[in-house]
Amino acid sequence: MKEPFIEKLKNTTLKNNFFQLLNRFQKTAIIVSLLALALALLAGCGVYSFRDAVIPDNIKTVKIGFIENRARYVNPQLAPLLNDKLQQKILGQTKLIRTNADDAHYQIFASITNYDPTQTVGVSAQQASTNRLTVTVHVVLRKTLENKEVEFDVTRNFDFAASLTLNQAEGQLMEEIVRNITDDIFNQIFSNW
Repeated sequence: MKEPFIEKLKNTTLKNNFFQLLNRFQKTAIIVSLLALALALLAGCGVYSFRDAVIPDNIKTVKIGFIENRARYVNPQLAPLLNDKLQQKILGQTKLIRTNADDAHYQIFASITNYDPTQTVGVSAQQASTNRLTVTVHVVLRKTLENKEVEFDVTRNFDFAASLTLNQAEGQLMEEIVRNITDDIFNQIFSNW
């Protein structure tokens, strides 16, 4: 008679252990699911991520002037490519609306002031092994609501093999030049660094 009671007690204990384990698993699953959902929501924020521009709420419009090429050596592709990329970046990563009006809250004007190839890196046995292309863009930012004008220069160096002509190097480097200069201009304007 004791055996059925012991057997019933074992079954009850096993059931309780099973339900406790199941209850813990469910709680853990719910917590993991909530964490995964939170991460998905943060990752899916796209334009409004942590690395985006910080712009005061009262700034709504931007005018982006054509980039002029005032360098001694003129690459005719660079200014239009920089202009297009800068417009895409500003419109794609901010809430600003592009306008051609002279009362735009931010007005951005730029000019390429230096585009200079040199043989400065790795000179050995009277011959350079690497050449360098230095690109400088002068930027003027007018903040019309503050009645303030900020000017700055962005300079980047791009190394290329000495065995390449400048035209060959430009073909290989153009995408990198445009991307890096655009990123530097954008960060200087919107990230305050």
